[in-house]
Amino acid sequence: MLPKMVYIKDFKDYLGQEVLVKGWVYNFRSSGKIAFLQLRDGSGYAQAVVNQPAVDADSWKVASDMTIESSVEVVGAVSKHPKKEEYELQVKQLKFVQCAEEYPIGKKEHGPDFLLENRHLWLRAPRQAAIQRVRTTVIMATYEFLLGEGFTKIDSPILTPNACEGTTELFEIDYFGEQKAYLSQSGQLYLEAAIASLGKVFDFGPVFRAEKSKTRRHLTEFWMMDAEMAFFDHKMSLDLQERLVEFIAKRVVEKNKADLIALERDISKLENIKAPFPRLSYIETVERLQKAGSDIKVGEDLGNDDEDLLMKDFDKPVFVEKWPAAIKAFYMKREGDLALCADMIAPEGHGEIIGGSQREDDYAELLKRIKEHKLSTDAFAWYLDTRRYGSVPHAGFGFGLERLVGLMCGVHHVRETIPFPRTINRIYP
Repeated sequence: MLPKMVYIKDFKDYLGQEVLVKGWVYNFRSSGKIAFLQLRDGSGYAQAVVNQPAVDADSWKVASDMTIESSVEVVGAVSKHPKKEEYELQVKQLKFVQCAEEYPIGKKEHGPDFLLENRHLWLRAPRQAAIQRVRTTVIMATYEFLLGEGFTKIDSPILTPNACEGTTELFEIDYFGEQKAYLSQSGQLYLEAAIASLGKVFDFGPVFRAEKSKTRRHLTEFWMMDAEMAFFDHKMSLDLQERLVEFIAKRVVEKNKADLIALERDISKLENIKAPFPRLSYIETVERLQKAGSDIKVGEDLGNDDEDLLMKDFDKPVFVEKWPAAIKAFYMKREGDLALCADMIAPEGHGEIIGGSQREDDYAELLKRIKEHKLSTDAFAWYLDTRRYGSVPHAGFGFGLERLVGLMCGVHHVRETIPFPRTINRIYP
């Protein structure tokens, strides 16, 4: 009879006991009559020591025939590593679940195209697994924080008849041959409708942009959290945003320290993410950049190089607020020629991680903006209704999950922060 199956993460509770472990051999080495298998079971990593005199002939043959990424069942006694705070398995019995063919990802250096072509296998690498565990913590911390603040989760539609900011960068769909539909770039407009029912709401799901960008900060399909708050103004929204990012960083440090160490992440950088964050006006920002050597002009958006240049003077996120309304979306509340909006720019080259604004709550003004942007008033009729029946001051914001995970992990290309990245030139695997 086989002993109890346990997970590697629980080895400390079974010291000296015989257990069964099921997993994969991600590396191995042997010398004479002893073999060392590096096991992974999804919960953790551990070394299994196969000593030929301690196992039967069949088990030793399995050890001798071992290949990288073979799946195995291992029976052995849990022991503590003599020099490290780690636990090992002294093997009594070893058998294949499946003896893997020659693994295509070797110890040699591989280029990004090769690794992305084999993303379904590259995900098994310890570094990639660590990033995905951090991603989970970022998601769960977001839920924890927002639910604690009295928010309600709303599922906004992925198929929409219109867009937040025009349809030029959206994927168009022939909707049953009767009309056009688009893959959503944000759930914001639908969340604005929901605040009249629930006050503070958020969504969290996949969004899509057909922007033909090849930068390390862009994906075609990515995950976004959008939040909307009734009776919030611009400043209240900024206060909430910085507390959320601080909370997420704190949770990642608490729950993923081992992953951060594996990623060689400087944890002090995350511990430094504490509110309040510096707040610069758009005009102040442009002046700073011009003095630093940028050729940016007032009325222009910040490019990636501008964001990086700006953040050389800061070690925590910075808000750039009150942009020229002419270069911002139609739904943003205005203060003269300025939009009551802000982008949160992250340090260390991670760029914009949050965008938000106070929303235009006046019906006539919103209708005027829709017409100015040459958008269909019929398509936005339902959105205008929210300003006709009990409109209130409100604000909202959204963060891109992959960029935020990149900041937490110190990973500079967002393609590593999502399990299967979709970009302008990649839809496989």
